[in-house]
Amino acid sequence: MMEWSDRHCRYFWRLITPQALLYTEMVTTGALLFGDKPYHLDFHDNEHPIALQLGGNEPDALARCAEMAQKWGYDEVNLNCGCPSDRVQSGGFGAYLMGEPKTVSACVQAMQKATDLPVTIKHRLGIDHQDSYEELLEFVQTVAEAGCRHFVVHARKAWLKGLSPKQNRDIPPLNYEWVYRLKQTLPELTIVINGGITQPQECMEHLQNVDGVMIGREAYYHPWHLRAISEAVYGKQNLLSQPEIMTEMVRYSKEQLEKGVKLNHVTRHLINFYQGCRGAKQFRRYLSEHAHRPGANEQILVDALALVEQAGVDQKESA
Repeated sequence: MMEWSDRHCRYFWRLITPQALLYTEMVTTGALLFGDKPYHLDFHDNEHPIALQLGGNEPDALARCAEMAQKWGYDEVNLNCGCPSDRVQSGGFGAYLMGEPKTVSACVQAMQKATDLPVTIKHRLGIDHQDSYEELLEFVQTVAEAGCRHFVVHARKAWLKGLSPKQNRDIPPLNYEWVYRLKQTLPELTIVINGGITQPQECMEHLQNVDGVMIGREAYYHPWHLRAISEAVYGKQNLLSQPEIMTEMVRYSKEQLEKGVKLNHVTRHLINFYQGCRGAKQFRRYLSEHAHRPGANEQILVDALALVEQAGVDQKESA
């Protein structure tokens, strides 16, 4: 979810689903230790519960970043051991760490000493040459012995050689059974499943076998699906409607503009909100064509929403 789940996106998602745990995009230790800390760490109070996801492989650096996570008010700190990008491979972190369980253990121990927050791991089924459940189990057991009790498992392996990051999200086959088996083998651990999950019924079926479900790209491509998934998991609640959410996003956009944020940095996350609805195409096109222009303000979003409303009126009149 790099460059996707930033603070504006998470604010939007929280309006749709009040209870789900939100994760930041992966932030490297170098970015936090030597870069703009507020830029990477600031978040809105309504985003709780929220986890900071870190990328790195040096225990001391990760410990310092875990300490920052606690000071900034996060609810969890997560070490990414699943990202297969060229950048993380060259840096020896992300999915590369699936082949270095002792390094991951040392990182976990250092992070736990630095913070009272839960320290969790997100990882794959394996990498490259790792083709057995036993290798996956050994990785999890080794890290669990260091004190980690919570594992988010993307139910695909990653090919660090031969596949691009995009291909690694689709080509390696899903293997949910191995994730279920992890929970059966290690019932004392919290096991969360991730990968290819799009429908509420799928979530409920997975929850018969594991402790939680992580939704990734589906939340971005079809954000309103989060509402159906949230209601399936947590039950129906008195939540904001689509128009109410967009009214809040207009207010939020204005607030961010006053802080110097460009409009398209907010609206790019809203593009798919009306997917499947009348006026969705016009809404997407209008935001894409106008939100990036110099001087664009919240009125652009208001005008885009008017296109959706008009499409609904036209549908009723033709019916």
